[in-house]
Amino acid sequence: MGPLLKLADLIDTVSLWIGKIVMWLVLAAVLISSGNAIVRKIFDTSSNAWLEIQWYLFAAVFMLGAGYVLLKNAHVRIDFIASRLSKRTNAIIDLAGLIVFTIPLALILMSLSWPLFSRAFESGEMSANAGGLIRWPVLLLIPVGFAIVGLQAVSEVIKRIAFLRGLRPEPFTPDHDKHDDVLVPDDIAERGEPQGAR
Repeated sequence: MGPLLKLADLIDTVSLWIGKIVMWLVLAAVLISSGNAIVRKIFDTSSNAWLEIQWYLFAAVFMLGAGYVLLKNAHVRIDFIASRLSKRTNAIIDLAGLIVFTIPLALILMSLSWPLFSRAFESGEMSANAGGLIRWPVLLLIPVGFAIVGLQAVSEVIKRIAFLRGLRPEPFTPDHDKHDDVLVPDDIAERGEPQGAR
């Protein structure tokens, strides 16, 4: 299990690195969006390229950031049910979901989206809008994004199996990088710090 846990750590490191880059893409999208709006209002001019780059960046944030969300255990779940179940039961449910749904879905969508990207790349497909951008970079985000999700799902499977075998204290990667200003009362209580100490 040791080599598999090292593999999981490597995948987690890559997902963390990608997630931190994606955060800057959000800022880029905001700046481009606001700059485009200001130019359009003041100079009464715009370009479809600026509009398209905004949704390219949105697509990049969504597709490339999904693995980071899975790493941080921040994906959608039914909290009022999950909170009433033990960590072990939640780990078993997660394991089944990852193996039966997440990994197969990622593989299927990677295989379906790759030809779409390949055709656009080979033909040099451009946007149908005047002044629009080439299409293949945004289409490449689909297989790459699902590859990242699939790899992170493999890491999560390894970590949950390790937890179920008693080799890890938590079934997921604990969030150690929260800043004090975003800690919620439960986090503070777990750290054993009095809430009035801040």
